[in-house]
Amino acid sequence: MGSMATDNINAPGIDNTVVDALDSIELSWKFKAVPAASHGQSAGAYVASGVSLADLQTPLLTLDSAAMSANVEHMAHWCADKGVLLAPHGKTTMAPQMWREQLARGAWGITLANASQLRVGHAFGLQRVMVANSLTDPQAITWLAGAQSPTFSVVSWVDSLQTVQLQEATLSDVPGSVIDVIVELGGTGGRTGLRTVAQAVDVARAVHASTHLRLVGVGGYEGSLAHSADVDALTTVRGYLTRVKELHDLLLSENLYADGADVIVTAGGSAYFDDVVDVLGGCSNDGASGDARVDVIIRSGAYMVHDDGFYRGISPFARGEQAEAGNAPFTSAMHAWARVVSLPEAGLAILDAGKRDMPVDEGLPEPQLLGRSLGGEMLELSGASISAVNDQHCFLRFNPATTVLNIGDVVRLGLSHPCTAFDKWTLIPVLADAGSDNRVVDLIHTFF
Repeated sequence: MGSMATDNINAPGIDNTVVDALDSIELSWKFKAVPAASHGQSAGAYVASGVSLADLQTPLLTLDSAAMSANVEHMAHWCADKGVLLAPHGKTTMAPQMWREQLARGAWGITLANASQLRVGHAFGLQRVMVANSLTDPQAITWLAGAQSPTFSVVSWVDSLQTVQLQEATLSDVPGSVIDVIVELGGTGGRTGLRTVAQAVDVARAVHASTHLRLVGVGGYEGSLAHSADVDALTTVRGYLTRVKELHDLLLSENLYADGADVIVTAGGSAYFDDVVDVLGGCSNDGASGDARVDVIIRSGAYMVHDDGFYRGISPFARGEQAEAGNAPFTSAMHAWARVVSLPEAGLAILDAGKRDMPVDEGLPEPQLLGRSLGGEMLELSGASISAVNDQHCFLRFNPATTVLNIGDVVRLGLSHPCTAFDKWTLIPVLADAGSDNRVVDLIHTFF
């Protein structure tokens, strides 16, 4: 991103020295994003040499520094204005360089999804982590008990009496160990989480009575209950969030939160975070539980990169009251670049990028621009579509009467769903501005 790429920023909540050391990694055949000409150079030296998009190769995924910086600033300002905290879901990118940018712009901490991701966070010196999942592997539970410290604070989730019992039994072998947990409320047809408020209260009571667990909040994930922004979907989401608030109020009334704990009320992916703040925002205040603080924390992960598909359509800033209130939509900051490798029949071009390179689970790639060379002039590619994607190829359909394609031509593709884009690349070049400046200003390392 702008500041990250040029100023080597220092951010709170992460070990900046370890993140900076990524610039020393030697480029080699291990990184499909860079050509053989780069091998032997360090990542930092390669970027400093003045390379641009034209020096790379297809298939390729790139990020847009200008767009990411704007998206991060937009979300940071919105959260500050609403009085809520943000713990971006780091599993979207698994990129410590990008976590650092989010922390530098005021993020409370980073959310992760499982024990292996937690170890990555620990290795890069994250100081505050939420694990949006239940830890049920004894090795993971034991590791966390030993790894947590004043500079590595972790809160995970529980959603059953059995989980509480399992964690208690595991930690009984670690004298003096205590881990922080929140009770997860789910919904019928959703993913994890207790299905009723009454069940969740029972689990909270069990945590409160336990020796090795400390109850510090409630929460869950509304995104597994809906997949659109129509009236029925939003009604479902808001109904669920109302139950989360009800659970929080009940736990307060029974004094089930740990004495002195800073209490967390958390929900909010990248699709409905406005509804989360609207329904749960009132939970956030000082002193609601004795002398403790109660914070509402949203966990949006896709906002920094955004997309040209699912999130473009469902993001609160692209619809409804948020758009009417003047909140400009996020900008997609990821693109795929693919080259024509075959023209087997009229109106069909086969490109050299496939499922190994691009996400397809939330919609097929969207042809946007066409050029004769990577990094050269690109013109709008209208009337074309991707009809199918194989492991290493995709099928570009076009009108041969209006569009001429040649072997070796390059197509820029818009993508849907950053969560399944980053895991396909261990190294991702960052362009200064995908619309006007093709300089490579950073190389992002991922750790899936």
